Amino acid sequence: MMPQKKNPDVLELIRGKTGRVNGSLLALLTLLKGLPLAYNQDHQEDKEPLFNTVDTVQKRLVRAYWPTWCRQVTFRTQERMLEAPQLRGFASATDLADYLVPKGLPFRQAHKVAGKIVRRSLEEGRPMEGWTLAELQTFSPLFAGDVFECFSLTGSLQRKGGSAGPLPNRSKPKSER
Repeated sequence: MMPQKKNPDVLELIRGKTGRVNGSLLALLTLLKGLPLAYNQDHQEDKEPLFNTVDTVQKRLVRAYWPTWCRQVTFRTQERMLEAPQLRGFASATDLADYLVPKGLPFRQAHKVAGKIVRRSLEEGRPMEGWTLAELQTFSPLFAGDVFECFSLTGSLQRKGGSAGPLPNRSKPKSER
C-alpha cells in the first residue's frame, strides 16, 4: 500500500505498546503512593497491571515482535556515523570555533566567526567543508591549512581527547575489544 515506507511496522507496534505499559506503571505508582509499610487490602489491585505488563513485554514484545525485527534489521553503524555529521550539516561549527581559540581569538569572537560561516553557507547552499582556505581567511586571518581537519569526524574526535572524551579507542564496547 505504501511502497515508499521505510520504517518497520514492528517498531511502531512496540512504540504503541508503551502506552499500555506506562498506564500500568502509573496505576501501580498511584496504588502504592500512600500506603504504609505493611500489606493492605489495596495490594489486591496490583496484580492486574503487573501481570498485564509482564504479558505485554514477554509475550508480545520479546517473543513476537522483537525477534521478527532483529532478523530483518541491518546496522551500518560505522559508515552511518561517519557520514551523519556531513549529512546533517554544521556539526563541526563548534570545532571551527574551538580551532580559533588556541590561535588567540577569544571564544566569544570565535563563535561569531563560526556563526558567520554557517550563516553564509546556508545562504549560498553549500557545506562548510566546501570553503577554500582563502575564503575562510576572509572571515578570520587566523585560519591556516590545518583548519580542514575540523571538518572531519575523526579530527573532531581526536581533539576531544580528555579523560571522558569520545575517542574511538575509549568508546569500544567490550564485545569489540
